[in-house]
Parts: sequence; structure tokens; C-alpha cells
Amino acid sequence: MESFDLITLGEIMLRLSPPGNERITRGEVFDKRAGGSELNVAAGAALLGLRCGVISKLPQNGLGTFIKNRIRFEGVSDDFLIYDEDSEARLGIYYYEAGAAPRKPSIIYDRRGSSFTRISLDEIPESIYTSAKMFHTSGITLALCQNSRDTAIELIRRFKKAGTRISFDVNYRANLWSEEEARETILSILPYVDVLFISEETSRRMMQKSGELQDIMKSYTRDYPISTVCTTRRTVKSPKKHDFTSVIYSAAEDRFYTEAPYEDIDVIDRIGSGDAYVSGVLYGLLSTGDPAKALAYGNATSSVKNTIPGDLPASDLKEIENIIRAHNATGQVSELNR
Repeated sequence: MESFDLITLGEIMLRLSPPGNERITRGEVFDKRAGGSELNVAAGAALLGLRCGVISKLPQNGLGTFIKNRIRFEGVSDDFLIYDEDSEARLGIYYYEAGAAPRKPSIIYDRRGSSFTRISLDEIPESIYTSAKMFHTSGITLALCQNSRDTAIELIRRFKKAGTRISFDVNYRANLWSEEEARETILSILPYVDVLFISEETSRRMMQKSGELQDIMKSYTRDYPISTVCTTRRTVKSPKKHDFTSVIYSAAEDRFYTEAPYEDIDVIDRIGSGDAYVSGVLYGLLSTGDPAKALAYGNATSSVKNTIPGDLPASDLKEIENIIRAHNATGQVSELNR
């Protein structure tokens, strides 16, 4: 089996959105796209140049084929896709309505009983555990149902035992599980995690941490063998205008990294921008090992994803590096390089 830089595990969904700023309750048509947190991460990292694969389960029908084709288009390997031939096989769906101040975006989920929730360890090849430098999943996968939780946790254990680095995005969603259940479950896997992504609000509210943000981030590395903690900082001025930066703590250097925010981002579609951040950081860590570069890639990939419709990113390494240079430039930036 070929060697992968990054393998992810998660549900892949069909996203249906009314065009533009139309309402779900009024629109006559939907825009059809593929999305899902862990696929978004794999796609973003693949666009930057990593060899990535995704583990998921899809219905063996036209919708499953649509998703498979999108995965291939993104440059992500479909080697680990499992196809569900059951008569009740289904693809999870979510409906997304864009916001415009003062109206906020809204989401309706229709994902219960999807094929992914019936994924089995027996369907995943044993050889996968020694085929990747890093394995990534998120709290969404842990929250979907008991089976996906058990499967994800066992995959984390098996990958870790094989010497694979583990990346985990807490990605807490209050509509999927309670804070108490999430906290108990996530605490049980933190001993296996190398790179942790967690928002400040999640740390304070769901994980019940207190104090200065830097102390909170550092505490994860004191209590667990976590090497890197990443926390995004987003200022929402309106649904269409955001500022964005992040903070990364590296336990090896005992050092915090941050940079000036990307200001007044034109938000076309916020969905997937957190996953784009993860993809940029993981690309930086896997390709350079430098937390400062990982931060720069993460901030740039997240910021530019906001400007792209759909869940999936669409920026290659050349574009991201140009964006980073422009962000770090002093004085006037030339408009002639186009």
C-alpha cells in the first residue's frame, strides 16, 4: 500500500443550499455540493501538496458516486471508501442558508441513520495503520452515534500503536451531544493526541477551563502528551465581514506563536473555514515541522476559504504562499502580479 501523509476519518455529506441569499422556506432550487469536516481537511491538505486519503462509508447509489467523484476531483485518495449496498443505505444531508446582517446563517440537518453511522472496523484494512504519517478525526465523528464513536476511538488507538501521529479537532457541536458527554469522551482520547485543535469558547465552556488563554492551551500539554495546541481567534463584525488569526503553542519549544489578523475578510461562505485552518496547520507541521510556518499556512488557508462557496477549499500552495506574502508585506502591495 502506498504511503500517505495524512488519513482522515469522518462522515461525508450532501450539502443543499438555496442560491445566493435566498431562504430555505422560499427558494425553488438547491445548489448541490459535497462536504464534511474530515474530507474538508484532507482536501485542503491535498491541494497544498500532501498525499491524503479519507475513510468513510457511502451508499452504493448515484449520490455515493457523486461524492466519490468529488473526492477524486479534490486529489484525495478514495482507496479507503466503503460502499453500503443495504436497501436502507443513505447519504447524510444538510441544508445551509447563508446569512446577511442582521440575519444569521442557518442549518438544518438530515443525517440520522446515514451509511457512515454503520461503519465497521472489519471493513477497514489492517494495513492502513502503518501507511500514514498522521491520522485526523474530529469530535463530530465521536458525537454522531455510539458506533462511529467506538470505531473512531479504536482507530485512534490502532494508528497510535503503529507510531502514527494523531491530530484531533474537538469541533464541539452542542446540537449533537451534551457538554458532559463530550467532555468525558474527549478526555478519554487526549492521551493519544499529538496535535489538538480547540477553540477558546470550547475550552472554557465544554472543557470547563479557566484563566488566561495561554495558560489554558499550555495545560493540555502538561496533563497529556500533546505536542501542539491550536486555537483560532475570529472576530465576527457581520455575517459578511470577519477578522481572523490564531494562536499555536508548541510544547517542545515552550513557545506561543501568533500573527496579526487577516482583517475585513469578505465572507462568501464560512462553512469549512475551520477545517481549512486545520489543513493548513497540518500541511505546515508535516512539510516543515515549523510551528510558525504552520500558523501562517493555517491562517491563510482559513481566511481565503471564507471567500469560496461550498465546504471544500480551492486554494493551491502557490496561491496560499502569495496570500501569506501579501499579508506580511509592508506598504503598498502591487496589483500587477495577475
